[in-house]
Order: sequence, then structure tokens, then C-alpha cells
Amino acid sequence: MADRTPPLGVEELHALVAGGDIDTVVLAFPDMQGRLQGKRFAARFFLDEVLHHGTEGCDYLLAVDPEMNTVDGYAMSSWERGYGDFAMRPDPATLRRVPWHPGTALLLADLAWHDGTPVAVAPRQILRRQLERLAAYGYTAQVGTELEFIVFKDSYEAAWDAGYRGLTPANQYNVDYSILGTGRVEPLLRRLRNDMAGAGLTVESAKGECNPGQHEIAFRYAEALRTCDQHALYKTGAKEIAAQEGVSITFMAKYNEREGNSCHIHLSLADADGRNAMAGPDGMSDVMRHFLAGQLAALRDFCLLYAPNINSYKRFQPGSFAPTAVAWGHDNRTCALRVVGHGRSLRFENRLPGGDVNPHLAVAGLVAAGLYGIEHELELPEPCPGNAYTAGFEHVPTTLREAAGLWEDSPIAKAAFGDEVVAHYRNMARVELDAFDAAVTDWELRRSFERL
Repeated sequence: MADRTPPLGVEELHALVAGGDIDTVVLAFPDMQGRLQGKRFAARFFLDEVLHHGTEGCDYLLAVDPEMNTVDGYAMSSWERGYGDFAMRPDPATLRRVPWHPGTALLLADLAWHDGTPVAVAPRQILRRQLERLAAYGYTAQVGTELEFIVFKDSYEAAWDAGYRGLTPANQYNVDYSILGTGRVEPLLRRLRNDMAGAGLTVESAKGECNPGQHEIAFRYAEALRTCDQHALYKTGAKEIAAQEGVSITFMAKYNEREGNSCHIHLSLADADGRNAMAGPDGMSDVMRHFLAGQLAALRDFCLLYAPNINSYKRFQPGSFAPTAVAWGHDNRTCALRVVGHGRSLRFENRLPGGDVNPHLAVAGLVAAGLYGIEHELELPEPCPGNAYTAGFEHVPTTLREAAGLWEDSPIAKAAFGDEVVAHYRNMARVELDAFDAAVTDWELRRSFERL
């Protein structure tokens, strides 16, 4: 069974509130973009009322664009439906302290309609549904995410005022694996590591990356839902800590023409006894072969879950360590799917997602794809032994428009997630595409203002 012991117990919270150590409790949920949305409560009121009865939030929170604009096309929330509320039900298994805010604890909520029916399009519910399907086969998913970001010396307010142009990166050159390079920003990295450990995450390491100012902090893998919850908390907390330090960080997939921010996702399966079900006597088990074959079969159809934004697709460039080929290989970073480890550590890595990914949706996609492979006993093709960029494999989608069309027409997606979820996230892509198509970009101005 997966460990669901919370970093902070409810009884301990009662004691901390009584002693004056905790005065604020944040109740939040991940929205479509993976951001935490919710409310801050006086701690005593939370314990007396909200913990057992929940609270409400406007259902438009799962039907807006990144600017929080109300947009059309969503069946669950609209002006015609009156923009009512859904219920936010606290999940005590996610309760934890938030060290970067004094006297504060936080826990996540599951969303339900007032008749008790889960909100099907909520990212946490989408992942829960796929994990339930996986559990019916006797497996749990163990997941780790590797999230990269770029640090700038400018504050978020200064970056806004500058139009996010001309910012000063925390490092001036490639500091991939450089101890000197990480040492230049160690005060920030150290605080991020220590505060996340105080929030119940198990920190493994920090390292520099290729783009100037780019870094990565890695956390220990855990049961899938816990990893995704912690990912969302970390992403929000890292931005809050950076703001407190007077700097800014971005997780956007492609900030400039250099290396983008990736979010490689590692996944393995544990059986009922906690053993790695992907490991076989001679390497990969049949379960892993089917599961990995399912990843290949659904990769293009599910790309919207792995690369959900216009900017996401700018990462997929040859020779960039971001994948372009629907291929797998043994410890081969040119492939979209990379098999690593051995024995109890055997797992695969999906290299498509960028730092902008919603982890709950992406991991739901990985599980659903793997189940498709298991259910149909798909055969795994031979691995790519060399450079997948030039080997003639099928290409991953190159635009959000292509990915959205594949998702909308996918029988695999409709069977795994249902028509409501498919339509909801297809509309999310439509909203972004319409906004982008109407925008006049800096590139157009520079190229056209005088010379055309």
C-alpha cells in the first residue's frame, strides 16, 4: 500500500494552533494550469468548521484562461449556468507546515458538486480516476518529477515593468553540473531546499543546467498523487520564496532560444507487496513492455497533457535534449521515452513535459497510456540504439493546434478519460490558440514595422 502518512497530523495541528504556533491554514487545489487556487483561513475557524465541512469556491476556477478571464466553451461553468460554486473538501493526507510563511499550514482539497459527485475535470480527480483503474490491476504508480527553472536577479515587479525582456540571469554562462555555478546562487537554492524539506518534501539534490541562470532541484519519488501534490506545492512555494528574496524564477517551457525548462517524469509500478513490477528476471517484465508500448501508442494523442501551452512546443528542437521522436531507448536522451535503472530501480522517463506542465494531468496521461498497453497486450518495438533525432521515427506534435486535434479525435483519450474531460481540455487549448492568433507579437513588430 502507498504511504499516505501526512507530513503534519490533524492532532498535531490542533496542538500547534492551541499553542499559537499556527494561526493560518491555506486550503488550495491545483487548477487546469497546475496553479494552486484557494483560500486562507484563520486556523481556529478552519479546525472548527472547514476541516470537517469544507468550503466553497467559484466553479469558474476550472474554466478561465491564465489571465483569469472568463471564456466560453466550457460545459461545467458559464454565464448561462450562473457561475456557481463547487465544494472544496480538505484532504488531511496533504496537511503540512509552510515554512516560508510564518505560522502557516497548508492542505489540498478535492472538488465536488454539492450532491457529492466529484468534479470530473479537476486535475486531481482526473489523476485519482486513472490511479483507481491502475489499482484494479494490483499496481500503484511511483513517480518522480525533475523540474527546471531559470533564476533572474530582477524582482517579479521589475520583470513585469520590463515586459519580461532584458532580464539579468543569475548566472552568465552554462553552469550544467558546475559547483561554482550553483555556489553563486546557493543562498536561494539552500533556502528552497530547506523550506521544502520543512514542508515535508524529501530533497535529493540541486544542480546547474545549461541556460544561463538555469537550475534544478530534485526530490525523492513517491506514490503518484503525493508526488504531483508536492510538485504543485513546490512550484508555488519556489516562486513565493524567490519573491521574498527579491529575485524571480520562471518555469516556462522556453524562455528564450536557448535550452528550455524541462520536467522529466519518471514512473515505475509497484505490486501489492511493494516490489517493482517493471523488473523481470532478464530485465524488463512483460508488464513493463506492455506499459511502455502503451506510452508509444498514445504519446501523440496525449501530448496535450504533456505540453499544454503554445510555448511548450518551442522546446521540441533537434539536438536540444528535448525530444522530437516517438521512440524509446535504453538510457538514450535523444528519445521521448528513456528506460533507466535496473532491478528495483528500473523505470522509464518521459522527456516531453516542460516546466509549464500540470503534473496531475501529465501523470494521469502516463498511467492511462500504460493501461492501454496492458489491456491490449501491445508489443514493444526494438529500442532506438542511436540518434533518435535523425532516425526517421514519427515526430511528436510540433504545435498546440496539432496536439489539440489529436487529443480531440483520440479514441484512446475518450475511452480512458471520458468525453467530458476530453472536451474540457480541448476547449482550454482552443482558448489559448484563439488568444495567440489574435495577438501581435514582438517578432512581428521587429520584422515588419520598418522593413515590410
